[in-house]
Amino acid sequence: MTTIHQVTFFPVSNGDTVRVRLHNGRRILFDFCQKPGAEKDDSTNADVKKLLKAELDDVKRDYFDVVAFTHADLDHIQGSTDFFWLEHAVKYQTEGRVKIRELWVPAAMVLESAANDQQSNEFVILRQEARYRLLEGKGIRVFSDPPELRKWLEAALEKRGENKSSRDHLFVDAGTLAPGFSLAADGAELFVHSPFKEHCAGGDIIRNQAALIFNVRFDCDGQQFDFLQVGDAEWCDLEEIVKITRYHKRDDRLKWDLFNIPHHCSYKALSDEKGDKETVPKPRVRELLLEGRPDSFLVSSSKKVPDEPSAYKEIQPPHIQARKAYERYAKEIDGGTFLVTMEEPNGYSPKPMTFEFKATGLYKLRAAATGAASIVTSTAPRAG
Repeated sequence: MTTIHQVTFFPVSNGDTVRVRLHNGRRILFDFCQKPGAEKDDSTNADVKKLLKAELDDVKRDYFDVVAFTHADLDHIQGSTDFFWLEHAVKYQTEGRVKIRELWVPAAMVLESAANDQQSNEFVILRQEARYRLLEGKGIRVFSDPPELRKWLEAALEKRGENKSSRDHLFVDAGTLAPGFSLAADGAELFVHSPFKEHCAGGDIIRNQAALIFNVRFDCDGQQFDFLQVGDAEWCDLEEIVKITRYHKRDDRLKWDLFNIPHHCSYKALSDEKGDKETVPKPRVRELLLEGRPDSFLVSSSKKVPDEPSAYKEIQPPHIQARKAYERYAKEIDGGTFLVTMEEPNGYSPKPMTFEFKATGLYKLRAAATGAASIVTSTAPRAG
């Protein structure tokens, strides 16, 4: 049987929802963003709740194997506490909610403080869920293990009468493989690029800097492909990743066939200067862009990025100057393609964008009228 893995990007304006479906049926969801009014017929944003629930119902599942929140900004968690079954409180366990077998969060999500008037905010609810699972010792992986988190956890475990090292197996460090997946068993593995311990040390947490970043490697009958799944990192974070990865001689983990570009096509993922007409990437960010293999895809999970005079003055992402840079480097890697979620297949009626990985190449599928990916429109054949 031909091995096929899929990655689907959902159009949610400036926001992220990415679903990975492995050949063996296991599912990973990176972030969740349900925009207000997305359920209305005239909305151009995907009704993520409806689409994901329908897909799970079709295969008689009520869960994702993994839900990974890259960080706690609203555009990566919006609507999640109305959609998922949460273990820490009965009020989040109503009929029809989707279960999370394993929750993946950066340490920053567990550590974040919240003011009294923020207690009903979704990031606080998810923080409580992460803390509950961590203390219960199951159904969670926490990425990075800064001293501040260790101090909080050890005090909480002491109150429970448990050994302070009894949760060590739930923490995952940068530079390692995430537990629970392997090329042999799943045809996929996830190498952790970020966060580092210093990203949330000293109590000063910057969500984007402390976000989850993975190299997701797929094996398709002996042919391997790489998907770079990036949270809202900025250029300095990417430069650090390139530097550290090269230092440890893991250059292959910088390769990519599919790149979820950071921060909704913000120039800040490339440089600290936007540029008048085009952003010039910092040196190591440029190196990372050039690690794309021929006929690769770069995807901006963002609003449309029009090339018109007013766009060059935009303060908020997406930035046309960044788009110009990504398009330039897409050409340099020989046949690469830059795509925007809210522009595919067109800007009037965007649909979920699905990529298939198989031994013969990486294929972008065309969305049918129902929104399902069905017809091959472009391919990146893999030689050898």
